[in-house]
Amino acid sequence: MRDAFHDDLDKVSDDLVEMTTMVGAAMRRATAALLEADLPTAESVIAADDDIDALRREVDDRAVDLLARQQPVATDLRMVVTAMHMASDIERMGDLARHVAKAARRRYPEPAVPEELHGMVRDMASVADRLVVATGKAIADKDVLGAVEISRIDDELDELHREMFGELLGQSWEHGTEAAVDTTLISRYYERFGDHAVAVANRIVYLVTGRYETDEDDLQ
Repeated sequence: MRDAFHDDLDKVSDDLVEMTTMVGAAMRRATAALLEADLPTAESVIAADDDIDALRREVDDRAVDLLARQQPVATDLRMVVTAMHMASDIERMGDLARHVAKAARRRYPEPAVPEELHGMVRDMASVADRLVVATGKAIADKDVLGAVEISRIDDELDELHREMFGELLGQSWEHGTEAAVDTTLISRYYERFGDHAVAVANRIVYLVTGRYETDEDDLQ
């Protein structure tokens, strides 16, 4: 019975890793749609978000079933409950990729971000991609130090978000209010994508140690 229980726990973990793969692909494709004013790609990202939502529901259903049938305690209980929270955060990452794709669709056939800011958006997307890859690996390995690294990577995304605001508030901005609002929202979507990765990282730390702590010196 316990072997079957741990097999189910492994399946929950595998599904969480798969969710990170899906949301990473969604954000990469949403970024391409955004910068290239690619309507078909934007539409496909929006439609594919249903698949991420469906996998999140599967994780929740399996976790609830484990709670009902096995009544787990200690670390096993933490794994089941934490998995449900992580699934929620990862699903939100997928929602943010969908928001980026919707921004591309809303401004089509024009690009939603002025061309001179494309490089900064690419940088934000690159950091977001590193974050989601690191998140999937930390979940798979239950790696506390990997979770700490996620917080460090997110600092890069926060700095890019601040730089974007600096561009929008600068004297040289000449693209009008609508473009400023769109660009602000898009930058915020990437920044929030990172925040949810950090939330998952904090839950990994809790899962392994029983406490919310991301100070590397205390985890050695």
